[in-house]
Amino acid sequence: MMIGTYQHTVDAKGRMFVPAPLRKQLGEEFYVTITGERCLQIYSLEMWQRALEKLSAMPQKNQRTLRQLFASAAHCVPDGQGRIPLPQDLRDYAGLSKNVTIVGTGLYAQIWDSEAYKPIQDIERSAESINEALEELDF
Repeated sequence: MMIGTYQHTVDAKGRMFVPAPLRKQLGEEFYVTITGERCLQIYSLEMWQRALEKLSAMPQKNQRTLRQLFASAAHCVPDGQGRIPLPQDLRDYAGLSKNVTIVGTGLYAQIWDSEAYKPIQDIERSAESINEALEELDF
């Protein structure tokens, strides 16, 4: 399970350090792609393959709606220091500059521009939001 919030930076070459606890969950290779939230999502190889299996079982017209998810994906293998290259088009899509926040969300992780994530985190950490989430999970 991918959990935790981590602060890191994107270096001048477009590389980002993936925290060791997340690398352990993701494995030796994984995929990064766009989301509807203007952030990037990191999927383990296993989760990515599951998504591809579901995609191949869909009718062609439904597959087109997911085209950009796969067309924008980057296959990532961390280097010896735990860094991955983030292609420029992905960084542009998510508005990533230097400071990024990496958020474990259970089955996958997200990469946010730190300034963009701050107001979202403030809303989601409100007592009302937490209580609603706990109630929805029946905790």
